[in-house]
Amino acid sequence: MDVGVRLQTIRKLKGLSQRELAKRAGVTNSTISMIEKNSVSPSISSLKKVLGGIPMSLVEFFSPDGDQDSDTQVVYKAGELIDISDGAVSMKLVGKAHPSRAIAFLDETYPPGTDTGEEMLAHQGEEAGLLVEGRLELTVNGQVHVLETGDSYYFESSKPHRFRNPFGEPARLISATTPANF
Repeated sequence: MDVGVRLQTIRKLKGLSQRELAKRAGVTNSTISMIEKNSVSPSISSLKKVLGGIPMSLVEFFSPDGDQDSDTQVVYKAGELIDISDGAVSMKLVGKAHPSRAIAFLDETYPPGTDTGEEMLAHQGEEAGLLVEGRLELTVNGQVHVLETGDSYYFESSKPHRFRNPFGEPARLISATTPANF
């Protein structure tokens, strides 16, 4: 998917100028322009911030169709999980079609040397996860924790946080976040 073209199309459909979207999202006009021109590839947190000015979730942005079936899907096959990331980190969302999803349940893969971005993440809600493979560095409120396979975490999402894999092997994390802001 071409993130820049998609953002520009959605912005225009919503009747927003680059300047208005930038103001709503709390970013500079040049940020919107560079994303739309594909001069920069936004981090997940940056894209979430920009989409917050529309407003639109990451699922809606990356979903090829915004329609939801009248019958609520219960089982999601591996190939049906939507990857909501735009970068080296893979974040596959479970339950994208659920109409009143209250949890963002993710299967995340962090190749060596990847992270959620330089900018610390923070939002209302809670996060929990279980590292099922590899090692992963978790920073919460300035405190760095190294998770080993089998370790888990639970914290208030309003605390600035970030995930990073500075290790030599991939890390796989199963996580849940409330509210479902993806």
